[in-house]
Amino acid sequence: MNAAYVIVELPLLGALVLLFAGRRTGDPGSGWIATVMAGGSFVATVVVWLSLLSRSAAQRTVHKQIFTWIPVGTLHVNFALQLDPLSIAMSLFVTGIGSLITLYSVGYMKGDPSYGRFFFLMNLFLFSMIVLVLADSYLFSFLGWEGVGFCSYGLVGFWFERDSAAVAAKKAFVTNRVGDFGFMIALFLMFDHFKSFSYADVLTPLANGQSTLAGATATGLGLMLFLGAIGKSAQLPLYMWLPDAMEGPTPVSALIHAATMVTAGVYLVARSAPILHYSHAVLWVIAITGAATAFFAATIACAQNDIKRVLAYSTISQLGYMFLGEGSGDYTSGLFHMIMHAFFKALLFLAAGSVIHALHNQQDMKKMGGLRKYLPITFPTFIIGYLALSGIPPFDGFWSKDSILDSAWHMSPALWVVGAVTAGLTAYYMTRQVALVWLGQARWVENRPEAVGAGHAAGAGEVDPDAHPAGAGTAGEVASGAHAGGAGGVDPDAHPAGAGAGMPHESPLVMTIPLILLAVGATIGWLINAPWGLNSLQRWLAPVFPATIAPAVHVATATKWELGAVVTGLCIVGVGLGLTAWDRAERPALEPAFLAHGWYIDDGVAAVVSGPLARLASALSFGVDVGLIDGAVNGLARLTAQTGRQLRRVQTGYVRNYALGIGIGAAVILAYVATRVGS
Repeated sequence: MNAAYVIVELPLLGALVLLFAGRRTGDPGSGWIATVMAGGSFVATVVVWLSLLSRSAAQRTVHKQIFTWIPVGTLHVNFALQLDPLSIAMSLFVTGIGSLITLYSVGYMKGDPSYGRFFFLMNLFLFSMIVLVLADSYLFSFLGWEGVGFCSYGLVGFWFERDSAAVAAKKAFVTNRVGDFGFMIALFLMFDHFKSFSYADVLTPLANGQSTLAGATATGLGLMLFLGAIGKSAQLPLYMWLPDAMEGPTPVSALIHAATMVTAGVYLVARSAPILHYSHAVLWVIAITGAATAFFAATIACAQNDIKRVLAYSTISQLGYMFLGEGSGDYTSGLFHMIMHAFFKALLFLAAGSVIHALHNQQDMKKMGGLRKYLPITFPTFIIGYLALSGIPPFDGFWSKDSILDSAWHMSPALWVVGAVTAGLTAYYMTRQVALVWLGQARWVENRPEAVGAGHAAGAGEVDPDAHPAGAGTAGEVASGAHAGGAGGVDPDAHPAGAGAGMPHESPLVMTIPLILLAVGATIGWLINAPWGLNSLQRWLAPVFPATIAPAVHVATATKWELGAVVTGLCIVGVGLGLTAWDRAERPALEPAFLAHGWYIDDGVAAVVSGPLARLASALSFGVDVGLIDGAVNGLARLTAQTGRQLRRVQTGYVRNYALGIGIGAAVILAYVATRVGS
């Protein structure tokens, strides 16, 4: 069990080494150091998992003390790890998927002048996420929670020379602060009620029935915890930061969307199940928010043309599915979908990065097409990820999605309808993406860059693979890692000027191996919770979600078959509609402007923030800050100075004046004493 320390230490050690020696280790040394540290953390997690597996279910919660963090009065907060089925399940896919993404990045970021900084942030990101899921208290977990927020700021804005990347990083950081406010309020309420932040003191008694929680307290605490989850997991209304996070390098997108950051909210809700059990209203809020977000984001994905933004809105939608499952009281189904989603969403993002790499920074799907012949490894792996996300049997998404929809039906048929329609939309927009990127005519031929010498920029978003001028690559990424804004990246399969520039080519082995491994996971990963009696994940998580806080979902077998048939039919219809998108680049009837602009919500918020709110802030700055606060401070300073000038006149320097003052003072004192004696 002491391998638990290694899980945390290796990514931190890697981050420290790269912080101080990243420039010396260089390219690809920094990448290999980060990959080895992430892989070692995964191996240590497997060791701990096997150790827990050898114990009985009742003994699968182990605490590993590091040191006492806060010993103040009755408050004692430790740096300690809680190893239980939930935390280890999270750690397995966080470190496993994170290791593959880091390996992929070794090739993808080749040639970037900030290569060492990138892998420093990647290891620090992984360390923060591990702290978040392995912590034994809400407060220690909050440290990791803020850590992933900081790292996401650095990685989303990695190419900060580009204004769009800098703005996206700030947007992600500020939006998450709203959710963090909810988490902090929950911490205050928790300490006021329980006098502790420890899971053992707060959650264990509630789960075992040794204590109860009043409805009002449970509702307030649950809503604040869920507000924190909404921020991290990009649910309505705090979803807007996640699509803009595509400004970071593609491996960052994969890491945020699949293994870290956005899954933190799902984990927080699952960990807080004993609290949520005492407020059915909060569970309804979670389920409705999840269903609404799933449908809303899926509609927007139907009209996006950027290959990464389609996947970004897909992530928001799938996170909504996870919250739908958890809000329905079936935490295992939500976590099952989260793990399956990690496989196929990491696969899709990394495969999309391979496409961007092949087309020298092109991200517009309507300028792609016919790529299946040129990317013989990326194409089949992408198709596996597409089938899994679309819920096509027997791939991962089919099993985890149906599990959530069964739970939704158990809670409310209306929630099931929203989830089923969303499944059909998912099949449509993913098929549309496959058709536009891989099938049909090669529309990239007329848009590819021509090699006309160093420094030639081939239009917006396209750059000569051997010449990356400052400011180029405004649409995304250049060559092997999209080194925009003059980052100076080099294609790992570098074509010399004039030698086939612009011709798509498969990614190097270091990038395709993770694709193959993730494709295997997206194909057979569902076996961890196979429905024909194995249910390994459900049995594994049973000690964390006992029947007292997560009653079993009962849906008749016949009903399950009927519901599954309807959803499969909707998915088939979605596939059919999506396939019609290949024959021409424009489908205005299926891509209305309001969906392409995200229902104009993001535009509306931006207009309000940069318009009335900016003017209000300016007015408050002048009226309150300058007028009231600065006026009070400056006024007090002027009063003090004026008082000093007046009192200075008393100091004349003449002895006779001082003697007169002493005499008058003595007379006043004598008069006062005389009156007191007389009384």
